[in-house]
Amino acid sequence: MEKRDLRKKVKALRSMLLETERMRAADEVFARLEQTAAFMMADRILMYHSLPDELPTINFLRKWSDRKSFYLPRVNGVNLDILPYDEQRLELGAFHIEEPTGTDTVDINHIELIVVPAVAYDRKGNRLGRGKGYYDRLLAESKATKVGVGYEFQLVDEVPAEPHDVRMDIVITQSGTFIVNKNKK
Repeated sequence: MEKRDLRKKVKALRSMLLETERMRAADEVFARLEQTAAFMMADRILMYHSLPDELPTINFLRKWSDRKSFYLPRVNGVNLDILPYDEQRLELGAFHIEEPTGTDTVDINHIELIVVPAVAYDRKGNRLGRGKGYYDRLLAESKATKVGVGYEFQLVDEVPAEPHDVRMDIVITQSGTFIVNKNKK
């Protein structure tokens, strides 16, 4: 399936989700994330602040923010800056996503675990983003464990991958945790 068609199909499926379904799916997926060695061992975690059609992250951030150091991305031109998460220091940024404010950016190599949103994943760890390349540019610079999270229907048989696309080490949906890179658990 072409990237454009896959994006269209997943967008339609996400638009049909009820708020209760979105929250239940997030609870299930993030409970699975909590059980991974990668999460248990990481202290510095790059999360994402969810768009309305993505797995909601706010409850997870609130639950763990006193025990883990969370960071969020902020769009800076064609790249992403990484800043500490502070619920009191967020404002609407690019693409109407709440982003951290301030100048205290952190180098990507400071991060131990990156939780990545996407349009779709496959069991090989391939990820289809929204098409702007923000995460691919960021992930290419990182040695951190990369975890893709999504709804069950976002896990597809095959994601069209290109050489510059960065694979996930782990993919998590409501029904399973798929370890792609055996060295990253």
